[in-house]
Amino acid sequence: MTLAETMAHLGAQAKQAARAVSRATPQAKCRALTELARLLAEREDDIMAANALDIAAAKASGMDTARLDRLTLTPAIMEDMRAACQHVAHLPDPVGATVAQWQRPNGLLVGRMRVPLGVIAMVYEARPNVTIDAAILCIKAGNAVILRGGSEALQSNKSLAAVLREALSLAGLPEDAAQFVDMTGHEAVTALCKLDKFIDVMIPRGGEGLVRAVTQAATMPVLKHFKGVCHVFVDDDADLEQAVNIVFNGKVQRPGVCNALECLLVHRRIAEIFLPMVADRLGPAGVSFHACPLSLPFLGSTALPATLEDWGQEFHALILAVRVVEHLDEALDHIARYGSNHTEVICTNNHTHAMRFLREADASMVGVNASTRFNDGGQLGLGAEIGISTSKLHAYGPMGVDELTTTKFVVLGQGQIRQ
Repeated sequence: MTLAETMAHLGAQAKQAARAVSRATPQAKCRALTELARLLAEREDDIMAANALDIAAAKASGMDTARLDRLTLTPAIMEDMRAACQHVAHLPDPVGATVAQWQRPNGLLVGRMRVPLGVIAMVYEARPNVTIDAAILCIKAGNAVILRGGSEALQSNKSLAAVLREALSLAGLPEDAAQFVDMTGHEAVTALCKLDKFIDVMIPRGGEGLVRAVTQAATMPVLKHFKGVCHVFVDDDADLEQAVNIVFNGKVQRPGVCNALECLLVHRRIAEIFLPMVADRLGPAGVSFHACPLSLPFLGSTALPATLEDWGQEFHALILAVRVVEHLDEALDHIARYGSNHTEVICTNNHTHAMRFLREADASMVGVNASTRFNDGGQLGLGAEIGISTSKLHAYGPMGVDELTTTKFVVLGQGQIRQ
């Protein structure tokens, strides 16, 4: 078969499997995910050995530190995957739930019922844990999923996908509800993007280049996440010790991920006090600062003058853009111009400012006195996430089980006819 024929066959299998999963009982889906958690524990050594092959190849090719971090499976990450399986397994089943209901004057009872999206194709880079996170959410929501990971994680993903298909079989669900594409060329992704006959939604998760390429090629709807340009604004009424902890966590804990802090905005009235605190805390951790003229004198020897390219930049590194602003209005203007609709945070004890920031900052998660790193499905109580949508249709923010369903209208009548 040609590549196009192979992808079409895979899509047809997924479409057929989606029908079976959409009508599966909550008990069957729960069993599939609990079996998966068990198998992940039993096969951990095999999975870690496969991941070691990917890491060795990545190091030999000169992969950068941030991408290596995303590629690496650790015992803690394996435990997180198992915990996600158990958490999602025991979430309320969304399929068939009535989310609203009302009666019309003619007696018709009208409602909206949650239904699966159908077949979801997931194209992603580097992170092998996405194989599990994406699959468990899709299955819980009654969907089939086609997984196409990056070549850098091929061995890890093949090992995880084999375990996933075994868990589905043990629960009496079709293995084709979770299919993994092991062809690594760009042509495979392009072929998937043309299968709107079988695939209902495409979700790319990776660098901006991947997302834009998939968006341009896809003939079906795409849930997009272009960039994670996350800001923290420290207001003049903030608790400065608390704020420096939030800034440190956002930038240093995992600088290569999409919810890492990229730009710090500081109110002019506290800049002289707060910025040296930032330099003293983040500088020894290896952070370098790209600073505006007003902030540059307070950030020590690792600070460099910021350029226009630093605003709106996703560094994926221990680099923090810093700007002093006059007031909340200027901070919101900066975010509106340079933000990516991902995550925005204000540190303040001023309730009025906090509520205004929550209303006006346009992002999939807006926070008060909390790290940007909390914009994550697991951290927000979704169990896991298939990605973070920075577009607004039909989801905005981390996408969990509910976001992988839609609603249809259901109408109950007693013989009514339209006049």
